[in-house]
Amino acid sequence: MKKYFLLFLALCLSTTFSFSQKKTITADLAILQRAALSPKRLSQLQWVPGTTDYVYTDTLNKEQILFRSTFSGSATPYLKLAEVNSALKAISADTLARWSLLSFKSKDELKFSAGGQEYIYQLVQKKLSKSDAYKLPEDAEVSENGPDGKVAYVSGNNIYVVAGGAVRQVTSDGGYEIVYGKSVHREEFGIDKGLFWTSDGSSLAFYRMDQSMVTDYPIVDWTAKPAKEKQIKYPFAGEKSHHVTLGVYNLQSGKITYLKTGEPAEQYLTNIAWRPDGKSVFIAVVNRDQNFMKLNEYSAVTGEFIRTLFEEREEKYVEPLTPMEFVNGKNQFIWMSRRDGYNHAYLYDLTSGKLIRQLTKGKWEVVSVTGMDEKGTRMIIQCTVGGAINRDYCSVGLDDGKMKRLTQEAGMHNFVMHPSTNYFLDTFSDLQTPGVTVVRDMNGKVIREIYRAANPLEKYATGKVKIFPLIGVSGDTLWSRMVLPVDFDSSKKYPAILYVYGGPHLQLVNNGWMGSADLSFQALASKGYIVFSIDNRGTPYRGKAFEHAVHRQLGVCEMQDQMTGVNYMKSLKYVDSTRLGVNGWSFGGFMTTSLMTRNPGVFKVAVAGGPVIDWSMYEVMYTERYMDTPEQNPEGYKTSELTQYVGNLKGKLMLIHGTSDDVVVWQHSLGYLKKSISSGVQVDYMVYPGHLHNVMGKDRAHLMNKMYTYFEENL
Repeated sequence: MKKYFLLFLALCLSTTFSFSQKKTITADLAILQRAALSPKRLSQLQWVPGTTDYVYTDTLNKEQILFRSTFSGSATPYLKLAEVNSALKAISADTLARWSLLSFKSKDELKFSAGGQEYIYQLVQKKLSKSDAYKLPEDAEVSENGPDGKVAYVSGNNIYVVAGGAVRQVTSDGGYEIVYGKSVHREEFGIDKGLFWTSDGSSLAFYRMDQSMVTDYPIVDWTAKPAKEKQIKYPFAGEKSHHVTLGVYNLQSGKITYLKTGEPAEQYLTNIAWRPDGKSVFIAVVNRDQNFMKLNEYSAVTGEFIRTLFEEREEKYVEPLTPMEFVNGKNQFIWMSRRDGYNHAYLYDLTSGKLIRQLTKGKWEVVSVTGMDEKGTRMIIQCTVGGAINRDYCSVGLDDGKMKRLTQEAGMHNFVMHPSTNYFLDTFSDLQTPGVTVVRDMNGKVIREIYRAANPLEKYATGKVKIFPLIGVSGDTLWSRMVLPVDFDSSKKYPAILYVYGGPHLQLVNNGWMGSADLSFQALASKGYIVFSIDNRGTPYRGKAFEHAVHRQLGVCEMQDQMTGVNYMKSLKYVDSTRLGVNGWSFGGFMTTSLMTRNPGVFKVAVAGGPVIDWSMYEVMYTERYMDTPEQNPEGYKTSELTQYVGNLKGKLMLIHGTSDDVVVWQHSLGYLKKSISSGVQVDYMVYPGHLHNVMGKDRAHLMNKMYTYFEENL
């Protein structure tokens, strides 16, 4: 039997939860009562501008209240939602059932929205006013707040701007094929919006997406009588992709200038950033092959190309995810890159475009830049310096690159940074700690603990959760998590379920509360199952080589690493290796189906949700990054196409799909079902009418119960 290097004494982290109480976590509770059974956090925690006070929202005596606190004093009620609603009623406006997203306009003024209208509440005078004379129409899909109350929004795929109390229509030809102001490129490359204000609110940059050349794909609405067809644009791998340009709307002149980003039209315009003076726009332009990036600058006035600051090339792929970060008061910017093998920060001179220095380095990754001090001398980063399963914060000197770790406790940290960077609000959790919020100073010293969450599962029977490393066939460390059954007895044998995702950009195992195990795993633990997960090559925060290992061969390295976890489970005397199940959704559905049919006989039962069956039927941007095009990589696509393995099926397989899935279209699993029928192979099938890629709401509880029943009947 293969030897496993577990290093339990040094590396294994575990926690035992109480199981003496009688309450049982069920699928219904895990889904429908998820919020109540999750650790409480201080909602809307933020600093009050110009002070060292902070605020958050909470409930006291069934009243929703905004609390305010100083470092030394206890939190006191600052503003009741009932007061805000009274002011809204007085002007016959829509009231709030719960706090909307709050932000400070100044230390004495709060901004919030109700019924599509933005309001300013003056905290001292206790007066309410509209921030501008506008109200978003019901079909408004995107909004972007700019300086001085300016608002940009999209309605009917056209852009509107509200400024000085007047609504202006910026574009007029938006519709099904021309889309303005929304995220583009299927929200890859870190893109999550399509509107970008200058810092002074004088101009608005926006995406224009022409998708007239993209394949129409039918989505059927089964609730109508008769059923109705809705067309969406879906760019399949290797086929035509949409064309994107970037426009600039100048509020003073009322004119639109389009940046001359040139040919080919099928390129990716990513990581949009305004120059601090608003005179130009920076775009990370990525070619369709996704192996070459140019950081270009364009004039916001003429649209002309100004210069390329630098280029990046990769043998496999580049993937810029973060726009350039400008240094306060200096003619410098920070760029994130994996050029040395790990995601690190690089300091550039803005005038010359030349590299000044690499700011961070090591076999760990910068997750994000949280902010910088007002003098532009130090930046604050979230990173994995304490290990891939942890999130730490460090300060880094821009002049010398010297780094100071601000968090020493292993676990998951999340900072809210004070504008002066003198203090931070740090919310922390680990395997044993549901959540603690503290105030830290610039040296990382804890000034005060302000909140400690109770264990929300104290009254429920729960199983032990462990996280630990295994060594894969490649020699890489693979972090794993195991949830043991309630009332676990090592002398007994238990069925085990492998919960898998395995795809890029998602880490299943970390050192947060319960190892970030989904609450539904405790419902399985209450039924006597072991639930196991492992993060294979291709998943994030482990460096370029670890992630790029899957290039052109999706499913191969991932299965090897998942089987490392399976073989480990089979080596445990308390695991019944004749009763192994596997379950996953989306990429995890692809992995589940792959593991079941490309490793026949290992698993007795599998449930694959929203599975990718054929990568040539998935979208251009994601698929071509990892697989190239079907024409460039025919063998890779052929090997990963799963209908060819239908005849290998041993055991029970259920496929689940939402009928309106616009991410992994329904045709994937329907094609698999058709192949199963023609091959005389029995599979089980469940659909959720009207659901998109994820089944949500009460139907998700139905899905979980369906899956659990399937495991109980067959495993």
